[in-house]
Amino acid sequence: MDMALTRDFKETVVARVNSDPAYAKALLDEASFLSLNGDPETARMILRDLVNATVGFEGLSAATHIPAKSLHRMLSETGNPSMNNIAAIFYAVSKLLHVSIETTSVELNSSTVGDASEHALA
Repeated sequence: MDMALTRDFKETVVARVNSDPAYAKALLDEASFLSLNGDPETARMILRDLVNATVGFEGLSAATHIPAKSLHRMLSETGNPSMNNIAAIFYAVSKLLHVSIETTSVELNSSTVGDASEHALA
């Protein structure tokens, strides 16, 4: 039963990404935010779903010049991509979605500790 739920979820993500460009951008935004804020595992899962819903691993391979099998491993639950490879993946996906990723650092004080820092896609 879990397999069907997982497949249904993945199909739902693909359908939503294909019908709603803002959703795809939001996924990329969330993956970049998580990657930079200490949750690379979730960031990789979101990137994997986004790649599957958009360019696919063969297309990502062509864009990054990284073998598709290596990309699959990098974006798996136990993947450990290098900074160069993760940057190449983010760059390729952002180009595909016609967005740039912008980050903003904010100084935390007692009233903002625990709040997420600002993040947005242009």
